[in-house]
Amino acid sequence: MRVTNAVASRKRRKRMLLRAKGFRGRRSKLYRYASDAVDHGMVYAYRDRKVKKRTFRALWQVRINAAVRAAGMTYSRFIEGLAAAKVALDRKILADIAATDAPAFGEVMKVVQDALKAKTASAAKA
Repeated sequence: MRVTNAVASRKRRKRMLLRAKGFRGRRSKLYRYASDAVDHGMVYAYRDRKVKKRTFRALWQVRINAAVRAAGMTYSRFIEGLAAAKVALDRKILADIAATDAPAFGEVMKVVQDALKAKTASAAKA
C-alpha cells in the first residue's frame, strides 16, 4: 500500500502559511514564496534580538552620561567610581534612576565621588 504523507505535508504547509499571515501579496498566499519570506523574517528576528540589546545599552549610556555631566563629571569617571565603590547597579537601573529620581541619583553620585577621592588618596600614598 502506498503512503502519501499528505496529512503531515498539508499541516507543515499550513503552518508556514499561518506564519506568513500579514505579509503582502503572494508572500502570504503561496507556499513557495511564503516559505522564503518566513525564513528570511526569522533570520531578521534572530539578528534583531541581539541588536535590541545593543541599542538599549547605548540608550542607557546616553541617559546616564547626561545626568552625570549635569552633576559635573564624565561618564567614564562615573563608571570608574562605581567600580571603586563596588556598587552593583547595572546601567539599566542607573538610567532609570537618572531619568526618574534625581535625589536618589545624587546619592549615587556622592558615593561615587567619595570612592574616587579614596582611590586617588590611596594611589597618592603608594
